[in-house]
Amino acid sequence: MLADYNLISDEPDLALIQQTLRLSTPAISRDSRQLSGQLLGRLRGMGGLSIGILLEGAERGPGRMWFCPRFPSLTPPGGALRQILVGHKSIVAAVAFLPDGRHALSGSSDNTLRLWDLASGETLRIFEGHSNSVSAVTVSVDGRLALSGSEDNTLRLWDLATGETLRTLEGHTAAVNAVAVLADGSRVLSGSDDNTLRVWDLATGETLRILEGHTAAVNAVAVLADGSRVLSGSADKTLRLYDLATGETLRTFEGHSNSVSAVAVYADGRHAVSGSWDNTLRLWDLASGATLRTLEGHSNSVRAVAVSADGSRALSGSWDQTLRLWDLASGATVRTLEGHAIFIEAVAMLADGRLALSGSYDRTLRLWDLASCETLRALEGHSNSAAAVAVSADGSCALSGSWDQTLRLWNLETGETLRTLEGHTSWVTAVAMLTDGRRALSGCLDDTLRLWDLGSGETLRTLEGHTRPVSAVAVLADGSRALSGSYDSTLRLWDLETGACLRTLEGHTNDVSAVAVLADGSRALSGSNDNTLRLWDLETGETLRTFEGHTSWIRAMAVSTNSRHALSGSDDNTLRLWDLETGECLRTLGHTDIRGVAVSANGGRAVSGSWSNTLRLWDLASGQCLAEYYADAAIHCVAFAREDLIVAGSADGRIHILEIRER
Repeated sequence: MLADYNLISDEPDLALIQQTLRLSTPAISRDSRQLSGQLLGRLRGMGGLSIGILLEGAERGPGRMWFCPRFPSLTPPGGALRQILVGHKSIVAAVAFLPDGRHALSGSSDNTLRLWDLASGETLRIFEGHSNSVSAVTVSVDGRLALSGSEDNTLRLWDLATGETLRTLEGHTAAVNAVAVLADGSRVLSGSDDNTLRVWDLATGETLRILEGHTAAVNAVAVLADGSRVLSGSADKTLRLYDLATGETLRTFEGHSNSVSAVAVYADGRHAVSGSWDNTLRLWDLASGATLRTLEGHSNSVRAVAVSADGSRALSGSWDQTLRLWDLASGATVRTLEGHAIFIEAVAMLADGRLALSGSYDRTLRLWDLASCETLRALEGHSNSAAAVAVSADGSCALSGSWDQTLRLWNLETGETLRTLEGHTSWVTAVAMLTDGRRALSGCLDDTLRLWDLGSGETLRTLEGHTRPVSAVAVLADGSRALSGSYDSTLRLWDLETGACLRTLEGHTNDVSAVAVLADGSRALSGSNDNTLRLWDLETGETLRTFEGHTSWIRAMAVSTNSRHALSGSDDNTLRLWDLETGECLRTLGHTDIRGVAVSANGGRAVSGSWSNTLRLWDLASGQCLAEYYADAAIHCVAFAREDLIVAGSADGRIHILEIRER
C-alpha cells in the first residue's frame, strides 16, 4: 500500500495519507483493526476532500469494540518524523544505516540487535548472542557484516544475511561502549569502560594493539578517513587522537567540563565534533587541538553526534529528548526534532544528510526526513511525559500532571486546555480532583503536595513532610482530608484546611507507588515496590490486610466504586483483581509493563496503560480484552470520565481522549 502511494504522492492529501500509514505501521502491523483509530488520531482536522472521505469511513470503526480518538493526539503527518520502528524490549542504545540507505541496524539493552526495513518499518532479523546490553553497532562498507559491542565485555562480528555470529572478540575487561570498522575491512576498533581502546584483527580475532592514556571509560571512537589515526572521547572529559601504527597519543583535546559521550570526524580528516554531558557540542581543529566553536542549545547531556559527508551539518541527540540539526559554519540550530518520549541515546545520518535515525530509552527508533521543510501543526500538550491524570466528578474536565513540572486542566468536550498550573519545582507525579470541582491536589518529585484553586490557578497550600518524592495522592469524599504515598515507604493523611499531617501510616518496606481511599472514607488501599498491597484503617493507622501475589513492583491500582474490589498492575506484567474483604485474587490478566489502571464506575470494566504504548479495555467478569489502542509513546496514566470515555496520558506529553464504541 505504501509503495502504491509513492506513485501518486504529489497530491497533497494522498501524501499526508501515505505518511500517516508510515507512522501507523507499528500499530497496524500488529493488529490491522487499529487502522480506524490511527487515521482518526492523526488526521482529524487536516486536509481536503480525500481525507474527509477517508475519515468518514474510519468513523464506522473496525466492526468490533474499539477506542475512537475524539481529538487528534497521535503524531500527525506533514513533519520531519517519517517512521517509528517498534520491537526492542528495552533501551535502543545504538543505531546505524546500511550503505543502501534502505535498511538500518540497532542495538539494545534487551541484549539483541535488529535489522530493519525502513520502507515498511518491519524487523527483518533479530541477532541474539550477547549476554548483556548491546551498546554499539556499526556496519561494514559493503553492507554484508555488522559489528557490535556489549556490556558483556565482548565484540561480535555478524553475517547480516544469515544472522550468524562469525567471530566473538574477547579481551576487554569491562563493557564495550564503542566500535568502528577500519576502511580496509580487516581491522576493527573498540572503546571500553576499562579505559582503553583495542585494535583487532578480524581474521584471527586477536588484539593487534591496545591504546592507553585515558583515565576513565572510553565512550566513543571514530576512525579518520586515511585509516592511520583514530579519535576517542572519554569520561575523563578529554578527546585523544592516536597514531594506529605506533599506538601513541598525537594530541589531547581539553575543553569539555564533563564526560565526552560522542565523537564524529569530518571526511576531510581535519575537523571533528564531540558531544558531552556538559550539554554542549564542540567543533575541533585536529591539527592544532583548538576548539573552533562551541554549540549550545541542549538542556541535558548530549549523548550522540553524526556529521554529514560534506561537513556542513551535524546532528546531535540528547537526554533533553530532542535532536538538533546544526549548521557547523555558523553554529546555529537549523531545526529541533521532537518526538521521543524520553532520553535519546543514539543517532545516525545518511552521508547526504537527507535522512536520520535515532534510538531512545523509549525503546523505539525514529526515522527523520531532515530535508522536510514542513512543520508539524501545533499539538497542545505537555512538553514532557504526562504522568498522572484525574477526572472531575461530573466528567466534564480532566487534570493532568507532567514531568514538565506543570498541571493542565482540560475540557473533555473541546480538547482545549482551560488552565495551566505552575509552581512545582520538579516532576509532577500524581494528581487528584476534589469533588467540588474547584480544587485539586498534586504530588511531586520535590517531596511536596500542593493544593490548587482551579479557578485562579493559584497554590492554596503546600504540604510538606515526606522525605522522598510523593508518588500518589487521593482525596477523601468530604474534601477535608487527603492521603499521599511516597518513595519514603509511608502514607500520610493530611488536613487540607490546616495543612497538618494527621497520621503517618507505616508498614511498607519499599516505595509506595499507588493509593486509593475507599468509599466509606475510613479505609485506604496502597500498592508498593515491596510487591504488596495494604488495606489500612485510617482512624488507627493499622494495617487491616496485606495482599500478596505480585512478584514485582506494583505500579498502579484502582478501587471499585462499591469498595468491594481492587485492581492492581505490576512490573510482573500482570493485573490482579482482588476481593478486598477476603484478600483473595479473583482474576489475573496479562499486560506488559503496566503503568496505569482504572476501573469504571459500575465496576464491570477496567482499562490499563502500558510502557509498550498500548491501552487495553477489560471485561472484569470474563477477563476478556475488549479493545486495544496503540499510542506513539508509553501510556503512563488512565482514567474513566464516563463508562464510554477514557482519558490517558502518554510519555510524549499528549492527552488522549478516547470514546469506547461498540463497533
